[in-house]
Amino acid sequence: MDESAPRVRVIGIGNPDRGDDAAGRRVAALLRGTLPAKIAIVEHDGEATALLACLDGVEAAFLVDACASGAPAGTVRRFDVTAAPLPQRIFPFSTHGLGLAEAVELARALGALPKHCIVYAVEGASFAAGAPLSAPVRTAVATIAERIRAEIAANI
Repeated sequence: MDESAPRVRVIGIGNPDRGDDAAGRRVAALLRGTLPAKIAIVEHDGEATALLACLDGVEAAFLVDACASGAPAGTVRRFDVTAAPLPQRIFPFSTHGLGLAEAVELARALGALPKHCIVYAVEGASFAAGAPLSAPVRTAVATIAERIRAEIAANI
């Protein structure tokens, strides 16, 4: 990785054309221009090998993705994946091929998981093509953006 490249990344994962699957990318869009320049903000489709490349050489990463575990829409969960794997029940399927949980574990196995790596998951209601974000997920997106801002201000 280029030494001048940002060492901290916020990665918003999802498909902007599939309803609540766009949640991660919406968080990234809300954070763009509001964080210090040393923080890179990336909108990502979630493809596992490209996601691994985004983590390469990064000291800290915040990943945000929608999930479908059966919890109420808009439920926000925070996972420190340096401490424990992501629970498979939270990410039972993926529109990205390999899911986020598998990509994180692959990064761990390859020694590429950042020292500080947090995953925020927001429970989606609808993943239909062309659908907008549901109201509970719109609220959760704003909440996650604020939590990430606060976490970066306190720890990075």
